[in-house]
Amino acid sequence: MYVPFVDLKAQYGTLRTDVVKAMWDVLEAVDLSPGTQVRAFEAEFAAYCRVRHAVGVGSGTDALYLALLACGIRPGDEVITAANSFISTTEAILRLGAVPVYVDVEPASQTLDPRCLDAAIGNHTRAIVPVHLYGHAADMDPIQKIASHYGLVVVEDARHAPGAEYHGRRVGGMGDAGAFSFSVEKNLGAYGDAGAVTTNSRAISEEIRRLRNHGLALCGEPPNASVTYDPHEIGISSALDELHAAVLRIKLRRLDSWNARRRAHAQTYLRLLQELPIVPPTERDGDGPVYHFYVIRAPERDRTCRTLRDRGVGVGIHNASPVYRRLAATRKARVAGDLTVTEELATQVLSLPMYPELEPEQLAYVADCLREAIGVGQTTATPRISGRTR
Repeated sequence: MYVPFVDLKAQYGTLRTDVVKAMWDVLEAVDLSPGTQVRAFEAEFAAYCRVRHAVGVGSGTDALYLALLACGIRPGDEVITAANSFISTTEAILRLGAVPVYVDVEPASQTLDPRCLDAAIGNHTRAIVPVHLYGHAADMDPIQKIASHYGLVVVEDARHAPGAEYHGRRVGGMGDAGAFSFSVEKNLGAYGDAGAVTTNSRAISEEIRRLRNHGLALCGEPPNASVTYDPHEIGISSALDELHAAVLRIKLRRLDSWNARRRAHAQTYLRLLQELPIVPPTERDGDGPVYHFYVIRAPERDRTCRTLRDRGVGVGIHNASPVYRRLAATRKARVAGDLTVTEELATQVLSLPMYPELEPEQLAYVADCLREAIGVGQTTATPRISGRTR
């Protein structure tokens, strides 16, 4: 049996009629610059995230960059973030001329550990970027409490987590702003690069609308607005286009049901893998993760990965090389404290197939192959979990 890591064709098969019609309507209208579909998606996504404003942009990386810029982050400012995030988080910070400051993560959730923050905050610290990694929300209450105490901006990196909840609140609406990615493989994916910034601040949303359009201001309300060619501030070209917005509107209506299926698959994995010497993902009480990836901690990870691929199981290894080790990040960055958990995760994390269209027999096959991969004659030691206990 072949079980792909993600199967976008299976999803498209359930959407084809609606997607083709929506794209055809956009093309027939010849409304290809950000227009009716973009404005409608922005309103619908804001309502979905339970925030006042959403602004569509060209990618998730642009979303984080523009959110930080609109929140006042400038060259030389320090921005604290999780040490195990993908390099795009660091890219957004470095593009601003700011300094990434890396802190360790919680061993269970693999998200930023709030207990590391106090020691990381210095005279130049201006922001915290908690990453809702793999679809699991970061522990936002203590993060926001610390940020409030020190007067810091909080921008949520929610690019893995549209629809995820933390204590009944949707991610992207708890900080000053939230950054989302809609790249093709995400839970909510366009057919290309796309992203959005969410916020409850009108001032931040208006600033991002200027910044995504070279810093140019709009006079009046769409669709009859005109552009003032007197840049308020130098920005970039990063607009969400009509075709992507039309597709995202269709998918957004299905996102909750897709996320529910991902959670059901996670429970199936948990049951099927319960006797194996692995560490499965952990859900914090009161949270609703959306499992962009299903990430386990496995013994002899690299060998296990090869065996699964040989058996036709698509797997992934994410963040195996922590970002602070990479050349692009070490030009201008700071590591705060002990990164023991991050270092251990880098040698152990393994992502199993996870998408709504997975069938029960596919999940069972993945579990059987994993059981074989770490079976008799191989190590049966459960990966060690270091770090701080709660």
